[in-house]
Amino acid sequence: MAYTPPILGENGKPLVGSIAILEKVTLGGSNQWITIRGKNKNNPVLLFLAGGPGGTQLAATREQLKKLEDNYVVVNWEQPGSGKSMKAIPLKSITPERYISDGHELTQYLCQRFKQKKIYVLGESRGSALGILLVQRYPELFSAFIGTGQMVAFAETEIRDYELALKMAKAQGDTKLVGKLKKQGLPPYYGKDVVWKVSSYNQYLGDYMTKNPKIERPGYNTFSDLAGPEYGLYDKVNFLLGLVTTFNHVYPQLYNVDLRKQAIKLDVPVYFIEGRHDIDAPPALTEEYFNALKAPHKEFIWFEHSGHSPWINQRDKFVDLMVNLVLKETKIK
Repeated sequence: MAYTPPILGENGKPLVGSIAILEKVTLGGSNQWITIRGKNKNNPVLLFLAGGPGGTQLAATREQLKKLEDNYVVVNWEQPGSGKSMKAIPLKSITPERYISDGHELTQYLCQRFKQKKIYVLGESRGSALGILLVQRYPELFSAFIGTGQMVAFAETEIRDYELALKMAKAQGDTKLVGKLKKQGLPPYYGKDVVWKVSSYNQYLGDYMTKNPKIERPGYNTFSDLAGPEYGLYDKVNFLLGLVTTFNHVYPQLYNVDLRKQAIKLDVPVYFIEGRHDIDAPPALTEEYFNALKAPHKEFIWFEHSGHSPWINQRDKFVDLMVNLVLKETKIK
């Protein structure tokens, strides 16, 4: 029953030459799901890597980044442990290395299917770290990497977020949260309740960004995303389940990831799109990484009215940058 809506022309019928499909692909010997959407099948392919781990954004990207379909073939991958790919492999088998391996296989598939030597990869939040590790290992397959809400050093990010939330809670007299944070102690966390401990301060910071008047179109509409036709009834359950179980299993495996030490050289053009008011993934870490990074071309772009999600907060500007900066510059190169 699940599907992704067709791309329509002015006559209200599916646009000739367009592609809009929800399909199952075999990666690493397991069945996983992707959506492929674009007005012209011959346009450059853009692979979108959702946050999480365990996050799924099939409906969100279709709505928020719809205009990207004019110039790209946008592919959204349901990674193992998320959404429609929730049961693709046993939970215990999901590792960062498995994400890289499956991402590589998917990239090869897309290059072959669309007869392109290279594709673009856009990673948001925790998907941005996966994107970096993917292009680092297989630069010959990518035209450029675009990171937004960039994650750089996971353990340090959690400590900074915890300390910021604790400071803010004290300043606002939120004794309940102060007590809760002190009781659970400083991250990183391990065990069965990682997701709940992390969410105690992440949710607090997220609520603050939602209320920040300097951020345009803040917040997520999870219920709207859940209602997307890409998700059947079973998928809707897994949509939420992945955010808990997969995160709990995978996130502790990311604590040792620090791109400042592990990915200091990339052989592809790199673009970081950062929200000026992001307090989830500290932009200061991204700036530090950017300054040390060696790449054939690199740019750091501030979005002055964005928080952690510039692709949602300032979506028109985001699309314009992807088309009139990234696409044009990399085509020239």
